[in-house]
Parts: sequence; structure tokens; C-alpha cells
Amino acid sequence: MNKRSNCPIACALDLVGDKWTLLVLRDMVIFNKSRFEEFLESPERISTNILTDRLHKLESGGLIEKEPYSSHRYRMSYTPTEKGKSMAVILEHLSKWGLENIQGTVV
Repeated sequence: MNKRSNCPIACALDLVGDKWTLLVLRDMVIFNKSRFEEFLESPERISTNILTDRLHKLESGGLIEKEPYSSHRYRMSYTPTEKGKSMAVILEHLSKWGLENIQGTVV
């Protein structure tokens, strides 16, 4: 991963700071989604090309792993690694902050 600086916040944002990555990780860590089609069902309506890109980004960052779930070589199941699971506390805090500070948000 190319780093803008050695700042841990900047480095973390380089990995998960875009519009979609934390939502894909949320779906895995909190909602136990694991298949491409399941991610597409989320209310945010991520496009297939963006989802593919974010899954690759999360995998190369060591936050998720993939493995085939059928005889079809392109059907993959994605699961968070320990590093990915460790993001749960951040997702929970971000959710709590949103509930407390952004009107109309719900769990």
C-alpha cells in the first residue's frame, strides 16, 4: 500500500476511507453477508464494478479473504479476517455517533 504519510489516520483512510469500503465491511462484520449478490441487496445500491473493486481492495489490505463456494470458479464467498473483524468496534462507534448526531438515522 502506498502511504501519503506515516500518520495512522491517513493510512487507515487510504485503506477504508472512501464512500463504499466501510459499508461493504459493515455488511460482512455486522450483517454476516458473504456473497456478491448479498452485497448488492444492501439499501445503498452499490454498483457491481465498485463492489468488485472494493472487495479486491479489502482483500489486498488483509481485511477479508475469499474462497470458492461452488464448482463455478467465479463464485466466491468473502469473510473478514481477524484484522477485518477488529473493525467492528469502529463500525459500532460510527453507528452510535450517526444515531446520536444525524437526524432520521436508524439501526
